[in-house]
Amino acid sequence: MVAAESSRRGSHSPSPEKDDYALPADYKPYVPVAKRRAQLLTQLGKHQTKRIKTTEEIEAEVAENRTAEEEEERAREKARRERTLFQAAQEVKEKQALENANKTAADLAAEQEAKMLAEMERGQKKLAGVQELAQGTVWTESLKTSWRPPRFLRDMSEVQHQEVRDKHHIIAEGEDIPPPIDNFTDMKVPKPILDYLQAKGIKRPTPIQMQGIPTAFSGRDMIGIAFTGSGKTLAFCLPAIMASLEMEARVPFARGEGPVGLIICPSRELARQTYEQCVAMGQALKESGQYPEIRSLLCIGGISMADQADVLNRGVHVAVATPGRLIDMLDKGRLNANNCRYLCMDEADRMIDMGFEEDVRSIMSHFKHQRQTLLFSATMPRKIQDFAAQSLINPILVNVGRAGAANMDVIQEVEYVKQEAKMVYLLECLQKTPPPVIIFSDSKNEVDGEWGGDWRPRVVADDSDIQEYLLLKGVEAVAIHGSKTQEEREYAIRSFKTGAKDVMVASGVASKGLDFNEIQHVIVYSMPKEIEDYVHEIGRTGRSGKTGIATTFVNMNTSEQTLLDLKYLLLEAKQKIPEFLLSIDDPRAKHGGALKGCSICGGLGHGITDCPKLEEANRRTQAAQLKYAGGGY
Repeated sequence: MVAAESSRRGSHSPSPEKDDYALPADYKPYVPVAKRRAQLLTQLGKHQTKRIKTTEEIEAEVAENRTAEEEEERAREKARRERTLFQAAQEVKEKQALENANKTAADLAAEQEAKMLAEMERGQKKLAGVQELAQGTVWTESLKTSWRPPRFLRDMSEVQHQEVRDKHHIIAEGEDIPPPIDNFTDMKVPKPILDYLQAKGIKRPTPIQMQGIPTAFSGRDMIGIAFTGSGKTLAFCLPAIMASLEMEARVPFARGEGPVGLIICPSRELARQTYEQCVAMGQALKESGQYPEIRSLLCIGGISMADQADVLNRGVHVAVATPGRLIDMLDKGRLNANNCRYLCMDEADRMIDMGFEEDVRSIMSHFKHQRQTLLFSATMPRKIQDFAAQSLINPILVNVGRAGAANMDVIQEVEYVKQEAKMVYLLECLQKTPPPVIIFSDSKNEVDGEWGGDWRPRVVADDSDIQEYLLLKGVEAVAIHGSKTQEEREYAIRSFKTGAKDVMVASGVASKGLDFNEIQHVIVYSMPKEIEDYVHEIGRTGRSGKTGIATTFVNMNTSEQTLLDLKYLLLEAKQKIPEFLLSIDDPRAKHGGALKGCSICGGLGHGITDCPKLEEANRRTQAAQLKYAGGGY
């Protein structure tokens, strides 16, 4: 009882009072700084932290590494010295073989051609004067002229201009291309020249003239490419006459002044033909009485310049020249290029091929001011186009058809004729059309037999002399080639043009740009090695929109590569291809890939590695080196 009460009293007893000085539950005792630092160092030591290197240790380590690298380099150098050149070549060859393992034959051929082109480009200098090359002179803007196309043409859109170009198959590349103009009146050509053109039967400009003449009038540098007989001569002669007329109207020319326009041709015959056209237009201006006289000068070898002393004494406006005589006149001070602002190279690719490149640079060295430069040709391969484009100022490329393509107005007939049967079959071919007829031979010996292969006159003509054979058969024939004198060459051309002779037997000298009227038939007696020469030869017919016939003799002496070029040319022109040409397969076809033409000569049947023009150039270079291999003079 007493215990129970005592228990109840205990349960109801009051709770003890709370201690205001008690420590909180999360209380941490204070640790002095020194003690905490000691604890932290102990902790870091347990984790084995990386010791920081001193500067001396770092420098020692770098020196050690450098020493190891030097020893390794010395070991490699020793191995290189001990390795023979043969072993090095083998390693390069094996490396190249591994790289070529995944390439096709077509890819390898393309790489080889690109490498050859790059090497040739490195060896070519810019087509400019010596002083310009030495001083690094670079013109950035084309020459400014006062000529402008009519307003209605300037107001037309570029799309409308392109429609005109497409209609006439004109390809124009460049910046700010002048509009094509389809009549001479809108070109602002003087009426006397319009009347002269009308009298010659030239009523409307050809495609190359539609785009080429406005481009030249605008002062732009230009590369003009068009098939043979398309009117390229007028496209570059007329701008030269107009530039001269403008300068003469400002201040009349006096003695020792001029020329304003300079036209360079690869052959004397082509230069004379161009000169005659310039003289005719200048005479038309003079006879009108409304314009001053424009004087032209012919500057070629084989003629006396005393006959043209009157022109030299009164000042020259347009000079038409071959490179050799022109350089002689410039060096002697009888002509100067101080006022010359217009330079044109006709058959430009042929001039470069014939070795006139340095002569042209020498001529350009006489120029004192900026000039307008134009290059024209029917066959201008891509290599020559690229080279020319680097030498011109913001040029415009005007192309009518593929460069190197045959004239579509020429019917090409290819005949397989044995060598011994050529002469007899030649007489049969002469019956196809009435005269005049041109016969081309790739050899001067076949033309008239006047010269032997060793450059000595023959005593007796043999059966291979075409002119001799034709004369014996009663055919009025005349011969022309590069070994004849200038008088003989001029007589041949004059008698053939006037109709005194029915047949002209010629080497390649007569194939470059010469314009003979009314020729319906060209016979290629011996197929040239280069397809470019063939294109020029058959281009003597089918001119000015007329249709002509070209008969070509081939036989076992004609190389298969030349025949393949001819086959592709006939295919391109949609001509009849004889069976023996169809049977020739292109060896490049088995390698696959696209069959591209040669960038050197434009032939479609081979690449750069098989180019006959490149082979001939290499042969000449080697011959020139061997000439002085004996120790010099």
